[in-house]
Amino acid sequence: MVDTSDRLELLSKVPLFAGLTPAALELVAGVANEETHPTGTVIFEHGDVGDKLYIILTGRVRISRNVPGMGEEALAVLNPGAVFGEMALLDDTPRSADARVHERCRILTISREAFEDLLFLHKDLAYEVLWSMVRILSSRLRETTDKLTFLSVSSKF
Repeated sequence: MVDTSDRLELLSKVPLFAGLTPAALELVAGVANEETHPTGTVIFEHGDVGDKLYIILTGRVRISRNVPGMGEEALAVLNPGAVFGEMALLDDTPRSADARVHERCRILTISREAFEDLLFLHKDLAYEVLWSMVRILSSRLRETTDKLTFLSVSSKF
């Protein structure tokens, strides 16, 4: 288990929470729960109800989709400090991919309910966190666009 000061330090290095004040980080740490998972564990599957966000403390997580006739297609392998499952905090749609433990990991989770309550009660925190989330999602969209452009140019799409 990570003690509170270590948890605050870890959260401060996560892009989603980078730049938050120590007091704001304490609020976030207060609603986070820690989980440990062995290699191969399915954290969630495509189509599952999205009810929490995940932050990797140690280990690695593979984000993938099962492609009919081809099997699993890895979309990303995430390292410590990475955030995944954040779209579940923004909308009520099912998970868009699978998340499996690639290498034994410890993760922090924040439930949608706790996240919404926290942001409702602390408007300044809401502003900062939501803008960070917008930047992360925008960056991921740019990466996807670059990949699609590469595939269409190389005639693999």
